[in-house]
Parts: sequence; structure tokens; C-alpha cells
Amino acid sequence: MLEITSPALTPVADYFKVLSQVSRLQILCVLQSGEKNVTEIIEATGMGQANVSKHLMVLTQAGIVTRQPKGANVFYQITDPIVFELCELVCDRLKIQLQEQSQKLSQLTAMRYF
Repeated sequence: MLEITSPALTPVADYFKVLSQVSRLQILCVLQSGEKNVTEIIEATGMGQANVSKHLMVLTQAGIVTRQPKGANVFYQITDPIVFELCELVCDRLKIQLQEQSQKLSQLTAMRYF
């Protein structure tokens, strides 16, 4: 059996830390439709320039997005679209959990009337 050690899990934890920030997820959602420059990301998210730049730097350092200078602008794009598959898996799981909670609440509400 393969033993997974803490040092081997550190990069995995670091990757998930990058994805654990709402602002970064917003930026990734904007980039899902294709490459964008900082101004386009700011307009789409409503975040400030310094905030967008900070999060783009983190996403770039993590290898999730790449930056491509084009003239006076720098354009960002998703490096590996698997990030959206991960988000979809999490969203699907959360949906199931919410449905289960809703069913339990419905059962409790129905019991209240007996």
C-alpha cells in the first residue's frame, strides 16, 4: 500500500489554499470564457485594481493562470481547465448536501403538525 506522507501532501494543501479564496474563484469564473486583461477582470468582478492584481499574482505563482504581455496590456488565461472540474465536483457535492438538509427540515416540519 502506498503511504502518503505529510511532505507529499503539502503541495496539494497549497493548491487548495489558493482555491479557498472567494475573490480568486470570482477571477477564475471570469477567465473561464477566455483570456482577459486586468481592466476586464476588474469590470467583471467589481474588485479594485490592487486586489485583482494581488490575486492574479497568487494564481500565477500557483500555475493556475498564465500571464501574456500584449502591447501595453497583460492578458491572463487559465493554464489548466481541471480547476473547473474540481469546482464542479465541489458544487455538485454541496448541492446534494443541501438537498439532504432540505429533506430533513421538511420531515421535521411535517412532524411538528402531529
